[in-house]
Amino acid sequence: MSTSNDSAQDPAERSFWKRCSSCKSEIAFGALHFVCSVSTCNRKRTGMKFCSVPCWEVHLPMMRHREAYAEEERAPSKDAWLREQRAEAEAQESSARRRTVVAPAAKSSTSMDDEILVVASKLKKYIRERSGMNTSDTLLPVLSAHLRVLANQAIRHAAQDGRKTVMDRDLAMPSQRDED
Repeated sequence: MSTSNDSAQDPAERSFWKRCSSCKSEIAFGALHFVCSVSTCNRKRTGMKFCSVPCWEVHLPMMRHREAYAEEERAPSKDAWLREQRAEAEAQESSARRRTVVAPAAKSSTSMDDEILVVASKLKKYIRERSGMNTSDTLLPVLSAHLRVLANQAIRHAAQDGRKTVMDRDLAMPSQRDED
């Protein structure tokens, strides 16, 4: 048994396929092993593999499966496993090199230019509770236009910072005098 990190070791030098998820003993290339029938245990990232049924049974209380059984599988040969490792490394390398270029937001008119951007009932309720006044429906398009101006400023600020997420810090807060 190796005490070093198995994933850090050169794949070509490995003498075994994986370690048992319970007892950590080595599972040889081409050897029979067991996997859990429950999908959460046999996902690629989880990848639980067991050298024996007793080792598989050890994980049951921790995972709290309602119904589960051990499925027998055969580990890949060393050559097949090395091909798989090379393919995964190439896929990671190509995705790391890939860069997404996003065009800036179009300045042309869209369907959202005419949409009301506030929930009318909530705004009317706020104004009524705060002042006892009613709210005209003609206020909503004007308020939406103000929101669009603020949103466009925030979009530009986030883009200048190189972010793809508009955040609270991208908006300038109104002065305290304006709030009262």
